[in-house]
Amino acid sequence: MHFSRRALMLSSASAGSLSFIGCASPAPARPTLAEVGIYSAGQGSAFLPYAQGLAQVLRSQGLKAQALTSAGSIENIRKIDVEKQQLATVFLGTAHEALNGTGSWTQGQKFTHLRALFPMYETSFQIAALRRSGIDSVVGLRDKRVGVGPAGGPAESFFKGLLEVTGVNAKIVNGTPAALATDLLSGQIDALWQGAALPIPALKQVADSTEAIVFGLSDEAQTAMLKRFAFLSPAQIASNTYRGQTQAVQSVAAWNFVMAHAEFPEADAYWITRQVLSLDNPVQIHTSAAPTRMQNAPLNRVVPFHSGAMRFYKEKGVL
Repeated sequence: MHFSRRALMLSSASAGSLSFIGCASPAPARPTLAEVGIYSAGQGSAFLPYAQGLAQVLRSQGLKAQALTSAGSIENIRKIDVEKQQLATVFLGTAHEALNGTGSWTQGQKFTHLRALFPMYETSFQIAALRRSGIDSVVGLRDKRVGVGPAGGPAESFFKGLLEVTGVNAKIVNGTPAALATDLLSGQIDALWQGAALPIPALKQVADSTEAIVFGLSDEAQTAMLKRFAFLSPAQIASNTYRGQTQAVQSVAAWNFVMAHAEFPEADAYWITRQVLSLDNPVQIHTSAAPTRMQNAPLNRVVPFHSGAMRFYKEKGVL
């Protein structure tokens, strides 16, 4: 699914996100909100340390902020679709399902209040198994116990899609990424499927702890997943991303963005977006935050931008 910059801007405008045009109000020196929470995910996830680092950056600039643990993108979307003064880390694939009311978790409901602020990083998906198991492909997961993260979460949703397009049957096991990594190491599950910034913390935990193999998708499975989920893109995981990974791994990926409710205060959306995207080195948020740069904002072709964020991007000529 591809849109031009103009189409993206018009999409945002139709959602009311260009209401600032013609407004010459000065840039706020300080936020108007007293504090803000950032819904993220659980222990062992990539969202949580990013949100913790983001909160620290915002605090250093004068806004009281804290990371809030959650079950991940789906819960985060449910939260900020009704809460007007909080932020959330969200996977664009899940946001696509939310806006369109697709995906079984939505039960047909459309979450129309989502607005994007700024890019975080790209999420790619990989699978880890103990080397002694002999599992080194999706086909090898047939009838195996596979950890996929929290029930109803995006990792589970995409794994179910993978099973559909490959015709492989596997037993899905839910839990936090950290707990599932421990379960894999103890033999309670056979493999762990996760998506996050590289290296994925839970998979790294496994690879660092024992002899393990981290693998991705075959050419056929990758092609089928790109057809099944139009917002995904091909991904290549370089060799040596994980201990013992001697060859590059191919998979699929999509971006994550920090989002808010459409009625999140415009001045604060502008202020937060400007503070974050003006950092000289965004990795001070977290090591995964190197792609948190304004040039990556147009990679969001799913969610309308918040009017405050759009104000910043227009000033910089990005959108």
